[in-house]
Amino acid sequence: MPAITRTPRDSWVRAGLQALAAGGPGAVRIEVLAQQLGVTKGGFYGHFADRNALLEKMLDTWERVATDETIEHAERKGGDVRIRIRRAGALTFSPELLPIDLAVRDWARRDAAVAERLRRVDNRRMAYLRELFSEICRGEDEVEARSMLAFTLAIGHHFMAADHGRRGHEDALALAADWLTA
Repeated sequence: MPAITRTPRDSWVRAGLQALAAGGPGAVRIEVLAQQLGVTKGGFYGHFADRNALLEKMLDTWERVATDETIEHAERKGGDVRIRIRRAGALTFSPELLPIDLAVRDWARRDAAVAERLRRVDNRRMAYLRELFSEICRGEDEVEARSMLAFTLAIGHHFMAADHGRRGHEDALALAADWLTA
C-alpha cells in the first residue's frame, strides 16, 4: 500500500495568502483552498485547528517575510545605504508581497488585532528606514521626514492614477526616490 502524502502546511498558507490578496479575508475558505490544492479539506485539519488558526499562520508568514526576511536580504546583498534603501523598498513591495500587504492593510481597517499586527510591521519597517537614513541625513528631523516620505511613497504610489506630464509613472517614482536619497 503506497504511503499517503499530506499536503504540506506551507501549501495551505501560500494558497491562503493568494486568496487573501485576491479577495480579502472572506476569500480564505477551506473548501476553496482544498479545491485549488487538489486535495480534500480533511487534510487541512491535520495542520490547523480551524480557519482562524490558518489566518494567524498566514499573518505570521506575511510578517516574517515583510520584515525579517526583507531586512536580512537587503543587508546580506550589501551596497551603500542608497542601494539598501531601494532594495528594501523593492523587496517590501515586490509583485509577490504587495498584493498581500495591501489586503492586510484593508483587513486592518475592520479588525483590531490585524491593525495591531500591521502597526508592528510598519514600525519595524520605519525603524529600518530610520537606521538607513541616519547614515545620510543631517539630523533626527531629516531622518524622520525622509523615512516617512519614503514609506508613504512606497505604499501610496500604487494608489495613484495621476499622469506625470511627459514622464511615465515609473520615471516619476525613480525621480522621487532619487530626491529622497540625495
